[in-house]
Amino acid sequence: MTWHIERKDLDREALAIIAQWMVVNLPPQLTIGITGTLGAGKTTFTQCIAEAAQISAEAVTSPTFTLLQSHSGLITLHHMDAYRVNDEDEFLELGVEELFEDQAWTIIEWADRVESVMPQETLWIQMDISDHFDRRNVSLTSQRAELKRVFEALP
Repeated sequence: MTWHIERKDLDREALAIIAQWMVVNLPPQLTIGITGTLGAGKTTFTQCIAEAAQISAEAVTSPTFTLLQSHSGLITLHHMDAYRVNDEDEFLELGVEELFEDQAWTIIEWADRVESVMPQETLWIQMDISDHFDRRNVSLTSQRAELKRVFEALP
């Protein structure tokens, strides 16, 4: 069963709090698909996760041209971008299935472009610009019941 949680009008500090909560409370193996329009904050939120995992946020840049970056901190973080990938086959040729099985967090920006090959238990994060240009609305969706319990306890 799919669950859904929304948070609205979040500034960067609130995103950082959610990211910290995630790093402390979520399992060490996780696939996250981040979706949203250009400028919605996908990379910014990934940087918040990196900071929470004691990875330099400056090292986490949009992987649009490199396609994959890996970082180590409290968790191993694989950061990918599917924006320039032509189709699901090209995405799979990057070796993502091995990353999905790694004891790491694999974060894919523009994951909706390759949704059909994403793991069923993916944590989907939809980022949207709120009515205030410097704030974001965030929707979390997954089929993993244990993740719902964690996010329901989010302060």
